Amino acid sequence: MKRLTAALTVCGVLAVGYAGLDTADLVPGVLTTRPVPPPPPTETPGTRTLPVVPQPTPSTSIRMPLGSLAGDSAAPSPPGLRAALAGVIRMPALADASLVVRDAQSGAVLFDQGGSTTRIPASTTKLLTAAAVGQAFAPDETLTTEVRLGGRADEIVLVAGGDSLIDPGDGDPTAVAGRAGLADLADQVARALRDDGTLRVTLSVDESYAPGPPRAATWGESFQALGIVGTVAMLGLSSERAELDKAAPLDPVGSTAAAFAALLEDRGIQVTAVERPGQAPGGPGARPTPGSTGPPTGTPTPDPRVLGSIESAPVRDQLALALTDSDNTLTEILARQAAFRAAPAGESAAAGFDGVGAWIIDQVATLGIETRGATLVDASGLSRENLVTARLLTDVLVLGYDGQHPVLRTALEGMPIAGLSGTLAGRFIADGEPEAAAGRARAKTGTLTGANALAGSVVDDDGRLLVFAGLVSGAPTEPARSALDAFVSAVAACGCR
Repeated sequence: MKRLTAALTVCGVLAVGYAGLDTADLVPGVLTTRPVPPPPPTETPGTRTLPVVPQPTPSTSIRMPLGSLAGDSAAPSPPGLRAALAGVIRMPALADASLVVRDAQSGAVLFDQGGSTTRIPASTTKLLTAAAVGQAFAPDETLTTEVRLGGRADEIVLVAGGDSLIDPGDGDPTAVAGRAGLADLADQVARALRDDGTLRVTLSVDESYAPGPPRAATWGESFQALGIVGTVAMLGLSSERAELDKAAPLDPVGSTAAAFAALLEDRGIQVTAVERPGQAPGGPGARPTPGSTGPPTGTPTPDPRVLGSIESAPVRDQLALALTDSDNTLTEILARQAAFRAAPAGESAAAGFDGVGAWIIDQVATLGIETRGATLVDASGLSRENLVTARLLTDVLVLGYDGQHPVLRTALEGMPIAGLSGTLAGRFIADGEPEAAAGRARAKTGTLTGANALAGSVVDDDGRLLVFAGLVSGAPTEPARSALDAFVSAVAACGCR
């Protein structure tokens, strides 16, 4: 018995001693006296419809997580960075390329090879669009879709308000695509109509908000059929977004109106007709000639009674989603209405794609950024007539991280993470192993035949946030992508002062 008591006493002493060591973080264990570290000082957008990729950790990446946007360490020295990049810039795929690296905190140029030469930016155009759209909307501004009473007691009007991400059913308050729900709108309208004793209605559609052509004449003829882009319209369903190899409806407004009519029918409201004032010849699905302004303005009644309304996710979160998905249609939709809102009353010059592109350049210039030589004829970057410089792209990136432009900042946080998400999920991997920038670079890709681009930010080995842009002409896509990835990884691994 004495031996048992002694053994238990020894075990207890050892347990208490080990717990003390564990608490002091001297041996492995769950106990600790360290305070919980604060979250990184970064602005977080609303939950996106796509899976939100967490910051990488040592368990998911050989590299450390993407750090804070400001560090105490010094930026690389220009000579040190030039030496680190000497081998990369001799890669054949970068023979005709513009490459720029800058310090995100000071804006200082650390490396510049042809940074002032204009080239096709492809989808990195969306960075300029985000900067322009961010000035037209308040940080938390949303888009409203509503139904009003028409000119007659039995007429209701579905008013397009710029939301192309409406869920066909119930809305999800945590989502970006699908925040507003068409079924929720139908519930409100059906209830209001029943209260008025109205059970039979004609449904009209008001498309007077931000009118314009459905597609750009400078886009490839096959782009819509391939799901690269959909019809640019101010009303649409999240379930009908264009995706690669999945074409969107040619008439998203008509499709949404038909779905809304069906939902009303399910709620006991008979819809006798769906009217589209000024619709293009050929009925629903018909497409106006590229370059036209689309359906003319409807005639809303003075001070109409609103029967129901739904709200989209904030525009800044939609911009972030557009960058995450490289969504050409969503980008064009947001840019068109931003230009429409900014135009003087009665002016429609910004309605066409080239007008919106010119407006984007003007807005970027008002931010104090040099835009000389830049030309945009669309907002998404699908046109080969777009021309910008790598230096201009880095100007926008530096501006986005200065903390003064919350809409642009949130949009930049939507850029894919190297090796983990979006259009970068399968990149920055060489021979099955992550490259140096994997997990710590965020960037917007751009790909057109013979034109490849990559622009974004990366944390180097010293923890300093740098921004970069690379525009490549003439090289095949795969070699160009590999070379741009090697360029960014060399910047990430530099830490050279």
